[in-house]
Amino acid sequence: MIFELTEEQRMIRDAARDFAQQELKPGVIERDEHQRFPAEQVKKLGELGFLGMMVAPEYNGAGLDAVSYVLVMEELSKIDASTSVVVSVNNSLVCYGLEAYGTEEQKEKYLKPLAAGTHIGAFCLSEPEAGSDATSQRTTAVDNGDHYVLNGTKNWITNGSTASTYLVIAQTDPQKAHRGINVLIVEKGMAGFTVGPKENKLGIRGSDTHSLLFDDVKVPKENRIGEDGFGFKFAMKTLEGGRIGIAAQALGIASGAYELARDYAKERQTFGKPIADHQAIQFKLADMATQIEAARLMCLKAAWLKDHGQPYTQAAAMAKLYASEVAMRTTVEAVQIHGGYGYVKEYHVERLMRDAKITQIYEGTSEIQRMVIARELLKD
Repeated sequence: MIFELTEEQRMIRDAARDFAQQELKPGVIERDEHQRFPAEQVKKLGELGFLGMMVAPEYNGAGLDAVSYVLVMEELSKIDASTSVVVSVNNSLVCYGLEAYGTEEQKEKYLKPLAAGTHIGAFCLSEPEAGSDATSQRTTAVDNGDHYVLNGTKNWITNGSTASTYLVIAQTDPQKAHRGINVLIVEKGMAGFTVGPKENKLGIRGSDTHSLLFDDVKVPKENRIGEDGFGFKFAMKTLEGGRIGIAAQALGIASGAYELARDYAKERQTFGKPIADHQAIQFKLADMATQIEAARLMCLKAAWLKDHGQPYTQAAAMAKLYASEVAMRTTVEAVQIHGGYGYVKEYHVERLMRDAKITQIYEGTSEIQRMVIARELLKD
């Protein structure tokens, strides 16, 4: 087993770390407080190639591996999870799906600008009554010859108003249940497509989360990805890779909170010595660091399996389940170590605690991850 990163991977990690410190950290508290989308920062990430990291160079991507993607997600998420989720969705859910299953025409028209970072994508699966139960799609795409007529509502869509390209999962044939679901590429500006209100969220408040409404939207047949009825399989395959991205985001949130708590413990004094000298604090830090290291290895293993073309369903689900729970435990302890200071925005850890919670929910709740893991363990 080789645990060393390559020189290229270390360079990419360091570049992401520098970007996070220099570009994301200034203003991150204000962006969170005012729910301001990090437009300038996302634009710069696109210019650096971070929005199409794993896409082949022929489609304007950086051609990097999933391990590098995990490293970047961790470093960005230490500082600003609202920005890192844009990177995750664009890479894991939108670019991956288009490159793996799209036609050459779709890749030329949509993937290239997405990978180059000049456009942003959104993945539209969740609905008011279809979150964890992704088969219960109420959004419909009626086949009308050379086009589909799309009607319905999507909820909690990341990049909801800032995206220009939307991958929309919809039911075409209810009689076929999940085998009657399709995925359509919808462009911003199509007649009948409107962006609903922005969500006022607990965490990742800088992220652009909206509901989307489709009212008789005509989507050309050539905008369907894959064969008729491929939509559900497309969503499940795409979300497998998405779990790695969100696991790495959770890892970064935990790691960022731990580093803040460790540094604070060295500076804060009680009873005539730094609180880091008290065994109660030392044990907290030891547990945090151990759990974070375990989560990191799980994320890297899932990414390595993906890079080497090996099955990674179970590894990705385990990584997301564990890393998200570590993120919650670590951020709560980081606030506790900071004491009263941890409860105010200036010290960052309260924001990281709020951001951590969503990693247990989106792209498959912790309960869904346990179902996926159990199914993999028990199958013949």
